[in-house]
Amino acid sequence: MTRELMELIDNRKISIAKDQLKKMQAVDIAEIINEMDGKNSLLTFRLLSKEVATETFSYLSRDKQAELSILINENELKDIIEDLHFDDMIDYLEEMPANVVKKILKNTSDVERKLINQFLNYPDNSAGSIMTIEYVDLKAGMTVGEALKHVRKTAPDKETIYTCYVIDSTRILEGIISLKSLVLADPQKKVKDVMKTNFISVNTYSDQEEVAALFKKYDLLSVPVVDQENRLVGIITIDDIVDVIDEENTEDFHKMAAIQPSDELYLSASIFSLARKRIQWLLILMVSATISGYIIRKYEAVLQSMVVLAAFMPMLMDTGGNAGSQSSTLVIRGLALGEIKLKDFLKVIWKEIRVSLLVGTALGLINFIRILYIESSSIQVALTVSITLVVTIVVAKVLGGILPLIAKSLKIDPAIMASPLITTIVDAAALITYFRTASWIIGMSF
Repeated sequence: MTRELMELIDNRKISIAKDQLKKMQAVDIAEIINEMDGKNSLLTFRLLSKEVATETFSYLSRDKQAELSILINENELKDIIEDLHFDDMIDYLEEMPANVVKKILKNTSDVERKLINQFLNYPDNSAGSIMTIEYVDLKAGMTVGEALKHVRKTAPDKETIYTCYVIDSTRILEGIISLKSLVLADPQKKVKDVMKTNFISVNTYSDQEEVAALFKKYDLLSVPVVDQENRLVGIITIDDIVDVIDEENTEDFHKMAAIQPSDELYLSASIFSLARKRIQWLLILMVSATISGYIIRKYEAVLQSMVVLAAFMPMLMDTGGNAGSQSSTLVIRGLALGEIKLKDFLKVIWKEIRVSLLVGTALGLINFIRILYIESSSIQVALTVSITLVVTIVVAKVLGGILPLIAKSLKIDPAIMASPLITTIVDAAALITYFRTASWIIGMSF
């Protein structure tokens, strides 16, 4: 379908392309437009009905949104912005160049412009920056029948109506009520008699990651956002939280791979941008790896007396790094999901010690047999490598378990303590253990 539609547009078979577009979902149309050049993407976009065009626009990449914002005329842009859900509009404006934002704000009312500026001033990654003002509010004194009438009247302009919010004259949030509860309740009952007063809410400055955790814990579809005086200022819906989870996971993956986090798309990012985001951590890790070189030079006499020891160094260092990254990945994920708390510090250490002893002993025995019988090395070498392997795995897994917890306690993202950094630390520990064990077993003193 994608290739077929692009060929229709290239060959200017407009009527057939328009019929094809009518059968497609907005998100699929957006994927196709994202792949087109400016001229074809504009032509395709203009073939859409106004309603579909607005929905499709919200799914476009930021780069394509910026491109179309420049190509279409002001009236077209004004219509799109007016029809976007408020939170989608804020997300769009946050990513646009200043000249595009200025062009849009010029055509908005004073009240709307003030509201937009207020939202744009919320800190990045806060609840206020991802909330929407398109919700249904009710009064506690309404009857259920009046409330349903109000819902029907205002629903077309709201992003969601499945949960309604009960506020007083000063917008203090008093309770929430689901549409299901309204429909099933006696029409003569008061809203205050059927609403829930025990509900979850978040502050405008709450971190979006904490909000996502609440959605997961309580299986929420939406959550009210209040200010310091408990006045309702907006709501966050599940579709925005899915985006947040995606962003946070992407950020964690970047940090775990020693890459500076970025929201740029890989294929659209320049090579200089990608290089800049990678080189910083690589430089830090490269410099820190000189510690391993210093250790090797310090124990150069051991290597010279038994050169075969050098052949096992890569295996020991790689196994240690892999063992550490296994533990850190599990602990980092546990922290992100709320399964592991800072108070579980000793539990994590104890568990990793037991796991590492089992894993280390098994791998140590296998290596002892392999080195002694398959590689025909001496028993001293086999013992040296096997003992070092056990110790390295224990150290690596314990470090992999506790470093993310230490980072969390210091208000640092635990993802930073992932495989690249742990590998560097474990490499040094493995080499020291290796050479000290060799000195002891082979009978050399330094």
